[in-house]
Amino acid sequence: MAEVTLDLRNVPKAEAYTQLDAHIRAVLDGVTDDVAAMATMSALVHHAFGFLWTGFYRVVEPGRLLRVGPYQGTLGCLEIAFGRGVCGTAAASGIPVIVPDVNAFPGHIACDARSRSEIVIPVHAAGGALLGVLDVDAEQPGAFDDADLAGLSRIVAWFATTRPAPSATLG
Repeated sequence: MAEVTLDLRNVPKAEAYTQLDAHIRAVLDGVTDDVAAMATMSALVHHAFGFLWTGFYRVVEPGRLLRVGPYQGTLGCLEIAFGRGVCGTAAASGIPVIVPDVNAFPGHIACDARSRSEIVIPVHAAGGALLGVLDVDAEQPGAFDDADLAGLSRIVAWFATTRPAPSATLG
């Protein structure tokens, strides 16, 4: 298994995301646990680009509530209602959201005052159900663009793939 953390900060974004996606898929080969995958993706994306905060908010009450999942960075908000803030907006609409200036986003939830820009990508299971959102914050305004949207969307598409069920172990 490729248990290494890539530093892709000096690689052009499109190429960096291609490398990172391949690396994540190699690391997750044979993994069927969504939480383990979220933890692994959070660590690899976070360290590859040096983001401020990288993590998942999981759906715990469909259509109503997200709860913090695996992440890298300072403390995250513990719960976010659908429709509230950037994460809740993306969860409610099912549409990715790029925010170049979080101070200009109505209702932005500031979990870390250093956050200046944000991207949130909805995460869907193989059947299409919303599992949660991937939330990435940066200290620089305008840090995210269409290359980040395409790259991060491709990475979280892993959750929509059909994976074999974990085998039962008798003990």
